[in-house]
Order: sequence, then C-alpha cells, then structure tokens
Amino acid sequence: MEPTPLEQPKKHFALRRILVALDASPRAMQVLDAAVNLAKQSNARLLLFRGVGIPPEVPPAALVMSPDNLVSLLGEAARKELDLLAQNVPRELLEGVELGVGSPWQAICAAAQKKAVDLIVIGSHGYAGLDRLLGTTAAKVVNHADRSVLVVRATP
Repeated sequence: MEPTPLEQPKKHFALRRILVALDASPRAMQVLDAAVNLAKQSNARLLLFRGVGIPPEVPPAALVMSPDNLVSLLGEAARKELDLLAQNVPRELLEGVELGVGSPWQAICAAAQKKAVDLIVIGSHGYAGLDRLLGTTAAKVVNHADRSVLVVRATP
C-alpha cells in the first residue's frame, strides 16, 4: 500500500542561490543586510540584481540621447550603485552582480527564472496613493514570480 501524501517524506527546502533585488532607495542596505544574514544561516550564495527601466524623472541630458545611449547611461549608474553595495557582502557569499533592462518587476522575475534561484529577496515600499492603486514593484514580484519571495520591511 502506498503512503498518503501526508505520510510521504517531506522534501527539504534548500536555499542555495538567492536573488537580491536592489534599487536606489535608502533602504537598499537593509534589504542587503537581511539577505546576507539569511545566506549565512543557510549557506547560500547571493546574486545582487537591479532592474533598470526608464524612470519618470529622466535626467535632462537624457532628453537628447538615443534610446540605446539612455539605457547605457542608466545602466552604468545602476552598476556603480550595485558594485558599492556588493562591497558589503562577504566574498564567499557573493555569486555576482547583474543588471536587467525593462520594467523592474519583470526583469527581476525573468532573472530569477534564468538564474534558477531558490528565493527572491526584495524590499517593500510603504507608498500611498497611486502606488497603492497600481501596485509596487515588490507586490508585482510577489504576484508574478514562480518562486518564493521574501519581502523585507523597513525597520524604524
């Protein structure tokens, strides 16, 4: 007689690779700290990631650039920010630093799938108004990702 689903041995959820979705907010360091602590506890490696889209507050110099140059300019700035944050991750825990171009939530979900990570760590934003109506990047990742997502809330 075969065991029922409740009697079957449980598979252990192992964290080997964690995608850490970071942005340019002041809370990015809190998100990174939470991910580093989790990686230390679970012996996982971190992939720091930033989705680069065209922000509503486009720099004035960008208005005269071609679309390819604009993405390149924004990507360079994002890469510098990620590289600075990566300095706070112990080398043995850092798998890499990557950028994705497009809507940030879609870029995060696509990177998580492509890199076969076990978990996405992302910060929440306590926005009101339009963001509550349309949804934040974190909410969209939670709703659309095909893997587990840990949302890190800001500490006071």
